[in-house]
Amino acid sequence: MKRRKFIYRSSQAGVAFSLLGMAACKQEKKAGTPEEAAQAAAEEPAENIPFFKLSLAQWSIHNMIREDGLDPYRFAEKAKAWGFSGLEYVSQLYDDELKPTSFSEEAMQRFVDRSNEEARKHGLQNVLIMIDHQGDLATTSEAERIAAVEKHKIWVDAAAALGCHSVRVNLNGSSDPESWISNSIDGLTRLATYAKGKGVNVLVENHGGLSSNASMLARVIDRVGMENCGTLPDFGNFCIRDSDSGCVEEYDRYMGVSELMPYAKAVSAKSNDFDAAGNEIRIDYARMLKIVKNAGYKGFIGVEYEGKELGEEAGIIATRDLLLKVAKQIS
Repeated sequence: MKRRKFIYRSSQAGVAFSLLGMAACKQEKKAGTPEEAAQAAAEEPAENIPFFKLSLAQWSIHNMIREDGLDPYRFAEKAKAWGFSGLEYVSQLYDDELKPTSFSEEAMQRFVDRSNEEARKHGLQNVLIMIDHQGDLATTSEAERIAAVEKHKIWVDAAAALGCHSVRVNLNGSSDPESWISNSIDGLTRLATYAKGKGVNVLVENHGGLSSNASMLARVIDRVGMENCGTLPDFGNFCIRDSDSGCVEEYDRYMGVSELMPYAKAVSAKSNDFDAAGNEIRIDYARMLKIVKNAGYKGFIGVEYEGKELGEEAGIIATRDLLLKVAKQIS
């Protein structure tokens, strides 16, 4: 596949402004302009400021978009209203617009322009793009692997034009561990080499299958050995093998996050269900945040609510509040 080359008019339009999470949550006290919000954040007592910044994974509102008809370009508006300062886009949520055009230069340009416009309007920072359904980077077929790399390059270009620091990719492909490792190294090296010239990181999330075996994924990243190739540890995606009845082989999530944090350039706070006290019932957030903090991480932590008991808005807010509550407890 010949790579489609295009230059985004808005490459200089990445949004640099980022609000501190704790101040951003106090909507009733926060002023409306970015300058006033920054001043409010600066006046927060030091003990109330978390060690991380808050971003929202767009997947948290995928039902609003797919089932309720929410325009995906209202992502920044919603994130701002819920007290977030960073945006984590999901490529597949724009498939209805982009796929019919085969992700043409013109269609991708419109995606970049509109997304940058909305981020600027609401004073938010574009953080990363989660890339899905663009081919398997760890497939055993070299031709298919190279084709997947070429498809991913289009989204690397978009990330650069948005001012995102990273793209998140999946390592789907071979179920044989040794083949998966060698294929993953090849696919990642090809893509990260291209992304390096764009100033973009390529991050792998533990996202099912062999990628959820954290020790194997860490080995892959280590062997790639490129500064712009790292991980996006997710608190919840550690099922290596599942069946119709559920997960039948799961990697220890706390050990997994510990093993992935040395390579982390982003972190995903997965959530599903909460108890009456507002705690996630399957994930010990205090334990997880201690692991993240002890690794010296100070970047964005993205809220990714996937539960069904609460609506998406309520689940997002519950996850946000849990992160901020626990951050104070462990500081």
